[in-house]
Order: sequence, then structure tokens, then C-alpha cells
Amino acid sequence: MLILMDFLFNSQTEQHFADVVLSEEFLNLGIEQVCSLISSDKLTISSEEKVFEAVIAWVNHDKDVRQEFMARLMEHVRLPLLPREYLVQRVEEEALVKNSSACKDYLIEAMKYHLLPTEQRILMKSVRTRLRTPMNLPKLMVVVGGQAPKAIRSVECYDFKEERWHQVAELPSRRCRAGMVYMAGLVFAVGGFNGSLRVRTVDSYDPVKDQWTSVANMRDRRSTLGAAVLNGLLYAVGGFDGSTGLSSVEAYNIKSNEWFHVAPMNTRRSSVGVGVVGGLLYAVGGYDGASRQCLSTVECYNATTNEWTYIAEMSTRRSGAGVGVLNNLLYAVGGHDGPLVRKSVEVYDPTTNAWRQVADMNMCRRNAGVCAVNGLLYVVGGDDGSCNLASVEYYNPTTDKWTVVSSCMSTGRSYAGVTVIDKPL
Repeated sequence: MLILMDFLFNSQTEQHFADVVLSEEFLNLGIEQVCSLISSDKLTISSEEKVFEAVIAWVNHDKDVRQEFMARLMEHVRLPLLPREYLVQRVEEEALVKNSSACKDYLIEAMKYHLLPTEQRILMKSVRTRLRTPMNLPKLMVVVGGQAPKAIRSVECYDFKEERWHQVAELPSRRCRAGMVYMAGLVFAVGGFNGSLRVRTVDSYDPVKDQWTSVANMRDRRSTLGAAVLNGLLYAVGGFDGSTGLSSVEAYNIKSNEWFHVAPMNTRRSSVGVGVVGGLLYAVGGYDGASRQCLSTVECYNATTNEWTYIAEMSTRRSGAGVGVLNNLLYAVGGHDGPLVRKSVEVYDPTTNAWRQVADMNMCRRNAGVCAVNGLLYVVGGDDGSCNLASVEYYNPTTDKWTVVSSCMSTGRSYAGVTVIDKPL
């Protein structure tokens, strides 16, 4: 446990916030010190829930004296970043919040952020909607399964600080063409193809234990699906079930370990890429089995209204494009249109509803993994139309340039799942 004598904040205190708030020293801090800590952008937390619970614990430690500080404390809790369910079931029901009109105003602000997407741009200016950005927290890029040339179990990680790859625990079974997300400190491998069947199974990986565990199956079999996290739920979008492209979409609630369907897309999309920007889920391109066309169309999902809406089309058809989000912009990277594999890249700005071209990658890639880290967009593996690639390159939006990473994966793979996680301490 960290000792908080004189409470001089440093990166250690912020990095170990979850441990710090469990200490007796934290509960004995003064109001100024608590406000100083919880207002920091640099807190390392798995969820803003940790900050809310820390505030409640501190106030309850000497409730008669401290409850008058609730409004000052709640000013620094980023309620809009909490899932709606938590806001309704926990925050709204908390007696300390109910007894403060200022706290109720902060709760209303958070609800508006979730329920009125048109308000989000205005609220974006509030410090309470700003994501916390822990400094010096090392990251790992996890590459899960894929085709090499058949479905494989191999999982390898790239350590950005050490600039090297290492193997971690293998998947329980072979899996490629799966969806991949990082949520609640776990990596989820969703659906895919095991070499003979499209599957409904979902496995989660705990980086601390280096261990895979099965969770609830999806309702539908899906390979070449898109997967993303929105409002604390994991969404599985489109894909291919072995006979037809899918427009259906389902969501996973980690707390109840259950999947449920939401509104389907307007278009069937296999080999679809997805990303979340500004509280909306985007489905980019893909392949429509009905028209037998690679798609340039894009649609977005509003979870509040449970509706899909078409937005501006890309300049080119892209199936199997890598999709990533960087600086509130949506990138569509590579992909193919029939036999033509692309190296071109375009980026969508939701504020203008327009796509624009940026610099081409160094090589053509389709079915590659994409993730954003440290202000850069990484593209991992894929295939160029003739062979699977072990190379990785990254895009720097400041210079509009792509750079190939010097260290390659041990295995060339396409259709791998890729995500970025916090390195276990």
C-alpha cells in the first residue's frame, strides 16, 4: 500500500489509484487533497465508477461533517463517462446524491450526454466528458488467432516500450475472422471461424492471469463480423454465418453474461469494420451477399433510439477494410474491391459528415487489424492478395505519413483480432 504522508501527488499515486482509495490514509485526507486527486486527468482507472465509489466512501467515513462537500467532489467525477445503467441504478439511487440539488444537476448533465446526441458536441467542452489519459502506463498490442494460412490458436503481444513481440497463452481453440475488443480489463474474442465452422462462441482473456475463459455464446453464428464497445456493452455487428451475409446485430452485457439482439443494419455486411465515435457506432463497407458487391456505404447506430442511419459514403468500395478511431475521427484502411487490394486510406469526420483521403500505406492490405495508441494508428498483418503479412505499420496524423515497424510478428496472419491493452503491472 502506498503511504500518503503529506500527500504529494505523483505518477505513482495516480497510477495506483485503485489501491490508494482502499487505504486508511485516503479516508483521512482533507477535502482539498481529495479534490486535487480525483480531478487529475492522469488517474489510472478501469472505469469512472472507481472515482464515484471513492467519493462516496470518503464522505461516508465522516458523513455528518463531510456530506456538505458532495457538490464540490461530484464536480470532479466524470459522470457522463459512466454507463447509463450505472447512472440510473447506482448514482441516482445514492442518498448523498439525492440530498444535493447540485449533484442532481451533474446527474442530469450526464443523462443528457447519453440521451441527446445533439447535445454531445456542446457537452464535449465540459471537463466531465474528457477521457482520463493516464501517463506512462505501458501498453501492449494483442494479436489473437487469424489465418496462417488456416485458423490458428497463437496469440502474441507487442510491447511498445520494449519494441518486441512475445507469445502469451494460446486460444482454447483455433479462431480466425473473429471480432476483438478490450473491455473491463479483459480481451474478448467474439465468433469467427475455427477452420471448419462459423461459431457463436466467445472467449475472454485475462492479461493478469494469462488465461482464457469461455463466456456466453452469441445468439447467431458470425465470422468476419465487426465488434466494438459502446456504453459498456459489447456489440457484434453483421458478419457471415456460413450461408449468408448478416444484417443482424447483438450486444453483450458483461454483468449478466447475456447477449440480446438490437435493431439490424439496413444492409447485410460481412467483412465489415466498425468503430465508435461520439457515442455512435459506425459500420463501414463490407460485402453485401445479396448484391454480390463490395460496399462503399456506411451506416451508424444510435443506441438511444435503437436505429441505424446511412451517412456519407466512402470514395471507394472497401470490403475487409481495417477500421480504427483516432482523435475522434474514423479511419478506413485498405480492404479490397473484388480482386483489387487497396493501400489507400480515408478518414471520416462526424462533425462535417465527410470523408477525405490521407496518405497511402506502404503496402496493400485487406483483412488487417487496426488499433490506435499513443496518438498513432497501427495496422497489423492482413494479406496483400497473394500472401499473409507479418508486418506492422503505423500512421502519424501530424505528418500524414506511414512508417513500417522494424519488428515483425512471428507469424504472417490475416483475419486476426487486434486490440490494445494496459500492460499488467
